[in-house]
Amino acid sequence: MRALLQRVKRAKVSTDQEVISQIGYGLCVLLGAGEGDGDGDIAWLADKIVNLRIFEDEAGKLNKSIVDIAGEILLVSQFTLYADCRRGRRPSFDKALNPPEAEELFNRFFDYISKLGIRVKKGRFRALMEIELVNHGPVTIFLDSSQR
Repeated sequence: MRALLQRVKRAKVSTDQEVISQIGYGLCVLLGAGEGDGDGDIAWLADKIVNLRIFEDEAGKLNKSIVDIAGEILLVSQFTLYADCRRGRRPSFDKALNPPEAEELFNRFFDYISKLGIRVKKGRFRALMEIELVNHGPVTIFLDSSQR
């Protein structure tokens, strides 16, 4: 699984001009599932995200996690994290998991994060969405469970 984390002051996701979800201070997480991903990838990536110390402490050092600040997560499915642009000018998405399986993993990931006590909201799977966010920092981090 791959995730792109952005530390945000606030974020919201809309489709058809309707706000689906919104959060305050926390993380906007774009999540993609690839071939071979499973429960081990979910657990590793979710635990990494919630414990990653990418929020400032009182001294201004990146020393606090989303748990420490009682922040929120906006989780958005993003198969394009598996884009392969090595050949030609049109990306290939062959390594992305097929939509029905990817949706199942996405929902299991959402449930896993929720059970960790994090306030998490999500976008709509396979929908054309508009994501508005205010980056804070900016702090943007890419994680790939295959590189653990």
